[in-house]
Amino acid sequence: MTAAININTFDKKILENSNSWPFQEAQKIIQRIGKLSTEKTTIFETGYGPSGLPHIGTFCEVFRTNLVRKAFSLLSNKPSKLICFSDDMDGLRKVPTNVPNQESMKNYIGMPLTKVPDPFGQHNSFGEHNNFRLRSFLDSFEFDYEFYSATECYKSGLFDETLLKILNNYEKIINIILPTLGEERQKTYSPFLPICKKTGKVLEVPIIEINPNNASISYKDPIDDEVITVPVTGGSCKLQWKCDWAMRWSALGVDYEMAGKDLIDSVTLSSKINKQIGSVPPEGFNYELFLDQNGEKISKSKGNGLTIEEWLNYGPQESLSYFMYGNPKRAKRLYFDAIPKSVDEYISHSKNFKFQTEEEKINNPSLYVHNIQPDQVPRNDISISFSLLLNLASVCHAEDPQIIWGFIEKYSPGTIGSENKFLEEMVNFSVVYYNDMIKPNKVYRSPNDQEKKALKELSLGLGKLTQASTGEDVQKLVFSIGKENNFDNLRDWFRSLYEILLGQSDGPRMGSFIALFGIPQTIDLINDALSGKLK
Repeated sequence: MTAAININTFDKKILENSNSWPFQEAQKIIQRIGKLSTEKTTIFETGYGPSGLPHIGTFCEVFRTNLVRKAFSLLSNKPSKLICFSDDMDGLRKVPTNVPNQESMKNYIGMPLTKVPDPFGQHNSFGEHNNFRLRSFLDSFEFDYEFYSATECYKSGLFDETLLKILNNYEKIINIILPTLGEERQKTYSPFLPICKKTGKVLEVPIIEINPNNASISYKDPIDDEVITVPVTGGSCKLQWKCDWAMRWSALGVDYEMAGKDLIDSVTLSSKINKQIGSVPPEGFNYELFLDQNGEKISKSKGNGLTIEEWLNYGPQESLSYFMYGNPKRAKRLYFDAIPKSVDEYISHSKNFKFQTEEEKINNPSLYVHNIQPDQVPRNDISISFSLLLNLASVCHAEDPQIIWGFIEKYSPGTIGSENKFLEEMVNFSVVYYNDMIKPNKVYRSPNDQEKKALKELSLGLGKLTQASTGEDVQKLVFSIGKENNFDNLRDWFRSLYEILLGQSDGPRMGSFIALFGIPQTIDLINDALSGKLK
């Protein structure tokens, strides 16, 4: 993990006037602190439930909260801390569909996640496995955070004082929650969930007596109807999650926590409970959700959408951070096709960064990819896009990065991968992405008569170009042939080139692609298409 946040070189007034969302959020926290007149360390929190493998949404919440914390530090220069909280004492409600040994896991439904055996056989429990995976990703991005386990917090007594406040306000809290529940659930609801001493399961049972004087509750054992009395402290009980959320805010002194828009009602309810026990709810905002390729909300139990590992298998860390930064108030489709777009947009923004004024830089997304540290934004002078490399890999059927480097050396003599680590990463990722994502879906089609005529003219036109011809010269040639052959829409002409020559429905700027691939090689490719060899 990184050391303490460093102040950078931006003028304070520029930071204060920034319209970027991390600085807008940071201003809200500064106003909160002013109203509370507190000098305590400002606490930022993110929470997740390890009931399934951590997905990108979990990572994103930490990334975004980290940016708000950095913006807050730049504006206020006050001490702060980021807590990543795992609700690993929750009972396992259902077996995730994307883990092994599912049949054996069914035997542990209702058990705390830190008591469910790890189906992967790598850690002491399923909760520990998921905690480890999340922490590994956070550490690889060098986030500065402290990790809290609900199991440890409950059992260590860290929450005891606040749990007693919940018990002493039991009836008032019940009255806050019951109107939000259905008629049947109202009959059995209690904010306290006892941990059964016989089975070890988290029980959702009616509480028949509360005992504030000895800090305990009583319930009937669902197996033998025996009345059981347990303390509410020391890890003998946990709280229903909305009440748990409010308790955690109070116990940890949380000042800021964001949440998805699906939790707006929960935030409202937890805030009311938080106030009831004498605390001030944290600041925060509700972000839009990530969606899978079908437009459905991504879920840990379903395993839909992308995992963090999958993204980082096909794109650099910077591309994931870039995707996470962009407009959190807008829903985003999180699937493999988001990776090339994110890589190329990141390259474009980082290339522009060095030419911008301070006012422009503070709104440049690449600055936030690098934790609002201007000296960390690379001077990217890469003239080759990731999309272009993908299409080159596609047309070359590349299974080895050296094939791509051969074309890059011709296109830009003297380019050496080891001297540009980001370009080297892009080349390696392009080969992996092509073989896994593009190659299995390539479908070439034969040209119709209009397209055959245009392709023959393009081949002849390319043959007349010289070695000094640029990508712009090639692009003009492609445009002119499309117009001369009466394509109603030039987009149809370019789509034809993609489908016939590349075996896909979309593709690169043809001038740049042909310049990189090579004019003689493109002529051969066109001739292969005309003779039916590609199909």
